[in-house]
Amino acid sequence: MESTHSNNRGFSSEGALVPSVVWRLLVSGVMALAFLVVDQVSKMIVRRAVMTGFFSVEVIPGVLGLEFVANRGAAFGLGEGMGWVFVLLAVGVTAFVLVYLLRAPKISRLEVLGMGMVVGGAIGNAIDRLVFGFVTDFFATRFIDFPVFNVADIGITCGVAIAFIGFMFFSPAAREHNDSNLQAGVEDGSDR
Repeated sequence: MESTHSNNRGFSSEGALVPSVVWRLLVSGVMALAFLVVDQVSKMIVRRAVMTGFFSVEVIPGVLGLEFVANRGAAFGLGEGMGWVFVLLAVGVTAFVLVYLLRAPKISRLEVLGMGMVVGGAIGNAIDRLVFGFVTDFFATRFIDFPVFNVADIGITCGVAIAFIGFMFFSPAAREHNDSNLQAGVEDGSDR
């Protein structure tokens, strides 16, 4: 019988490189903290620049600009006036991720990374809502008409995509499910 205890590299000995709970919490915590710090520092720089008269500048003409927007809604300006709801949502997302990381029997490393990014972004925007009553947005795309966004929004959006890809294509649990479905099809003769 094969052991599923963690080895000293933070992975189970199943051969599927299932990260241990300690590895999950450490890596997702580092990712969350990294996105939170970069988000808050970048927003602080933008708010200070606004105090000196900055409101917009072209970084890459026709592609990307920096433009201050005090977003009182959710992501991309939706849900204005519902700041407390989004703070509670950030708390809920953080709690869900923590429980998932602690309880999921099998999880991919990409899921862990993505969830850390989501938590860091959610907390970053929640801090803005609690402290300032709005979220500081400043990245403005020029090549398409897209709402102004920030580092936290990047963390949330990319984190969800990375966690989804990790779950769908790299999760040991998803692989086992797909393998069992394939095996059931072979046994039924329905793989022809």
